[in-house]
Amino acid sequence: MASTLNFLRLLADPTRLRLLLLLEQEELSVAELQDVLGMGQSRISSHLAQLKRAGVVAARRAGKNVYYGLTTMGGPDAQRAKVAELTRTLAREMRETQRDRSALKVVLRKRQDKAREYFDQLAGRFGRSYVPGRSWQALAHTMIALLPPLTVADLGAGEGTLSQLLAKTARKVIAIDNAPKMVEFGSQLAKKHGFKNLEFRLGDIEEPPIDRSSVDLVIFSQALHHAVHPERAIGAAYRILKKTGRIVVLDLLSHRFEKARELYADHWLGFSEVQLHQWLESAGFSDIEVTVVSREKESPHFQTVFATGKK
Repeated sequence: MASTLNFLRLLADPTRLRLLLLLEQEELSVAELQDVLGMGQSRISSHLAQLKRAGVVAARRAGKNVYYGLTTMGGPDAQRAKVAELTRTLAREMRETQRDRSALKVVLRKRQDKAREYFDQLAGRFGRSYVPGRSWQALAHTMIALLPPLTVADLGAGEGTLSQLLAKTARKVIAIDNAPKMVEFGSQLAKKHGFKNLEFRLGDIEEPPIDRSSVDLVIFSQALHHAVHPERAIGAAYRILKKTGRIVVLDLLSHRFEKARELYADHWLGFSEVQLHQWLESAGFSDIEVTVVSREKESPHFQTVFATGKK
């Protein structure tokens, strides 16, 4: 019983409980635990040391990395079951539990996604040296041309630069913006360029004037950080998507450039990968992927985060 009592004392600390709940699901390194919990290395290492001394956690070295995982508590099966049930009860009472689960999914995707590391290296090289005709704009035109004929909602479309690109192959594009002048300007451009399948509508991205279950793809391109309640905008996207429809978010990763509020009318200073993952998950999306896809070299070094999910 002494080991059980010691274990219960360990559970009395919220950080140690969060660590146990995470390590119950997956072996993790200290660096990965830092990403999930948002805590410093020394604090996490201190708690891991206590858990290791108690025989609850074991360390395993793999190359340069050390991974920590949960061991099996000693004692009768009935006793272990009671301790496990208590752990789950405490987890349900902790508000951080759901956030930690979402953060763990992001961390594990980073670990497994070898293409992410390759893309980061590629993105760093692309454009470093001049090659006639090669540009991100040309690449965007190429990729959009390969899309099947979809019904697309471009939420927070502005004057509709992206909407016009999408309209070249889409069945229909509905561009939503809350600025009357933007909607008027975009509509004139669409008419001027002969896009009969591009329609501009005045509306809020948190309550877009689009029928439920009517579009195949919803795009937020650098628009979500202007929303007062971005989680509501994501929820609205879920409602207007058809079954198996997809959401795409391109936005800024969390930053500290406060002047963005004044210069660009930004309501949010970007979003973390975990935050976006949580909002998508809460809205009902599956097959969620959240990835940082670009990093600017010039100060304030904005980073672009890409998030997607399927209804």
